[in-house]
Amino acid sequence: MFHTARFFFCVFVLLANASRSWAVQYQVIVGGEGVLKYNPEYVNANPGDTVVFSFRQENHTATQSTLDNPCEHTNNGFDSGFLPVAANNTDGPFPAAEYTVQDTDPVWVFCRQANHCRLGMVFAINPGDQFSIFQANAMGNGTTNSSLPSNTTSGITSTSSTITSMPSAIPSVANTTTSPSTSSATTSDITSVVTTTTTVTITDLPSSTSSSTSASIPTTTSTDHVVIVGGANELLTYQPSNITADIGDTVTFHFMQTNHTATQSSFDDPCRGLTETSTTGQLGFDSGFMPVASNATSYPTFTVQINDTSPIWVYCKQTNPKSHCGAGMVFSVNAVESSPNNFAAFQAKAKQINGTTSDTATTSGATTLGYSFGPTIIASLLILGTYAL
Repeated sequence: MFHTARFFFCVFVLLANASRSWAVQYQVIVGGEGVLKYNPEYVNANPGDTVVFSFRQENHTATQSTLDNPCEHTNNGFDSGFLPVAANNTDGPFPAAEYTVQDTDPVWVFCRQANHCRLGMVFAINPGDQFSIFQANAMGNGTTNSSLPSNTTSGITSTSSTITSMPSAIPSVANTTTSPSTSSATTSDITSVVTTTTTVTITDLPSSTSSSTSASIPTTTSTDHVVIVGGANELLTYQPSNITADIGDTVTFHFMQTNHTATQSSFDDPCRGLTETSTTGQLGFDSGFMPVASNATSYPTFTVQINDTSPIWVYCKQTNPKSHCGAGMVFSVNAVESSPNNFAAFQAKAKQINGTTSDTATTSGATTLGYSFGPTIIASLLILGTYAL
């Protein structure tokens, strides 16, 4: 899309300034048990209004498309990414994504999970009299660029998300719209503070913790491990690249130049997402692409909570202009260094296969990313005022 927009993951405190205090907030329920629809299916909104997508059971997205190609992610369109909700999570908290309306032009949205769009799971802002046409087009062509299988909610115990203003220690997101030097994606007011758990339980809000049968609740003595992702001069590293963390600790990825991800994989298949390769229905976390301009002073973050001491394997799925994973841009938590499956072996395997993966970076166009936009995105799933980064 050719309009700059703001796309925020949120659930709690809206990042709104005083000039928007009059804005209307529209609540849209996404999915549900046995439900493949957005409710309501469209809204009529004014500039400055916000649309909050509240995700329910199964695994859905809110992804921008076009009237003519309703089931295809438009190059410069926003994308919430997949936000799984367990079937047994009926009371919440639930993950949410917030979109700030920039003008009165139509905004077309679909769920890119498997065949959901083809089944009519679409949404629109200011569609005029064209919503029925949009939905009919979706049900007629149904092409989707979903990268996840349709039944990707197995094994999830809980999912939730929150939004909060950034603490002073981490610069709040500015309106940076400059192309990174090594990626065609740009930052348009991009910042994020995302929290997802290692079982791919995404924790927090509205209460300070979310339930999980396999996770221990973080204590006041938990540690936040800061990991720097990328950097100037085409730096393709996670720093540090291998850490040891206790149950209840968090790992916060601070994204630097240019456009990287923190995507969970496996030791045997280091450069492919765990969700894609798991034979047992595991869901791996994925920050999505986080573009950062070369002159940026504000940086997005993504936080993972540690629920057990099993090794966690992570890679960058950027492939433009080359595979970052194939260049050794990988990371691990609690790798057993005395075993053959240690970090060095994991990195060596990534380099050996040269980043072979079916994950491709959606970085074509002026402002495209996994969460993208002529839009802006704030991904946030942990109240930073409570859990200091």
